[in-house]
Order: sequence, then C-alpha cells, then structure tokens
Amino acid sequence: MSKKIAVILSGCGVYDGAEIQESVITLLRLDQRGAQVQCFAPDIAQLHVINHLTGETMPESRNVLVESARIARGDVKDIREANAEDFDALIVPGGFGAAKNLSNFAVEGAGCSVNPQVLELAEAFAESGKPVGLICISPALAAKIYGPGVTCTIGNCADTAAALDKMGATHQECAVEDIVEDQARKLVSTPAYMLGKNISEVASGINKLVDRVLELTHEND
Repeated sequence: MSKKIAVILSGCGVYDGAEIQESVITLLRLDQRGAQVQCFAPDIAQLHVINHLTGETMPESRNVLVESARIARGDVKDIREANAEDFDALIVPGGFGAAKNLSNFAVEGAGCSVNPQVLELAEAFAESGKPVGLICISPALAAKIYGPGVTCTIGNCADTAAALDKMGATHQECAVEDIVEDQARKLVSTPAYMLGKNISEVASGINKLVDRVLELTHEND
C-alpha cells in the first residue's frame, strides 16, 4: 500500500519562499517511490518579495499559498485543512520561506517563533511518532517542534548551527549528499542548498532523505 506524505511549501523562490529545486526533487522522488503526496501552505502574506534577478526587495505583496501553487501546479491546500492522522509522514523543503514565512528565524534567529498552523501540524506528526523530513534551512524549526535535545543538521554553517544549538537542538555536521537521523524522534534532515553547489549534489541528499522517511513509515507495518 502506498504511503501518504504531506509536504509543506513556503512560497515559490529561494530568497522569499520554498526553494524550487529542492521542492521539485522532493516531489519527484516521492512520486518515483509510489507515494501519494498532498502539498500544503499557510494562507498568509510573505514576509516580503525578492527580485530573484537582482536580489532587491520589491514593493509588492504576495500570498504564500498562492505562490506555493506555482510549484504544486495548483494542487496545494491551506495548511488549516491538514490533519496528521491522514498522513504517514511530513516533509518540509527549504528555501528562505521556511525561515521567513513558516517561521521568523531569518529575523529573530534563536529567539524565533513558528507559524502556529505549521507548528500545530508538525507537532502532531511528532507526537504520533510519524517520520518527518526537514531539508536545508527547515531544520531550524526542529527544536520548536520536538523540544530540546533533538538532533538535526543544516550542513556546516557555524553561525546557523550555533543558533540551532542555542534553541536547544543538537547540531550534527553533515555532507550535502548525506542525511542525519534522530532515531528516537524519527526525524531526518539533510543540508541541500545550505551546502550544495549544484542540483545533482542537492538531489543526492534529498533522495536519501525521502527514501529514509518512507522506510520509517513501514516500521509499524
């Protein structure tokens, strides 16, 4: 029986939303492995909009759910409709949207908070012992979801790792093509573009993460 996986997107574009390549690699691997996928995103305004050509802030507002629909080809639902009981696992791709829209980590660092709807859903997966995959910068949410002592990785960025440690997480350095697993919590993380230099490197780690998350869903079969 195919597994049902929830994927949380945070917009569309590395600098102000979900990292597109990470998101597509995740969705591709899930499909290749026969999983049933439903994307979700919060129905909120982005922190800001970045011109991805120049890096400059643009004088406009965009909606996270509407922008996420670009990646999901329209098949995305408001995260308020998500119920952890309906799924076997959760995966959150990276991109600055995870640190700007799903949380305010990009602004507040270790003192950040997570969007209440995102946190409620992620906590429900954690509390029910269902596997969770966090990619790129999204492991910054791990300590908020699981509490102190959770093990995760964002690669080897010293400043970001220090912030995670300050939040109560245990950061473990990791190569781009590898994963870090907190076995007790069934949490899997990989650095992706926190460390990767090209899409092939990033795909190697994300594919391992997706494969491991799916393996963990079968532990109680």
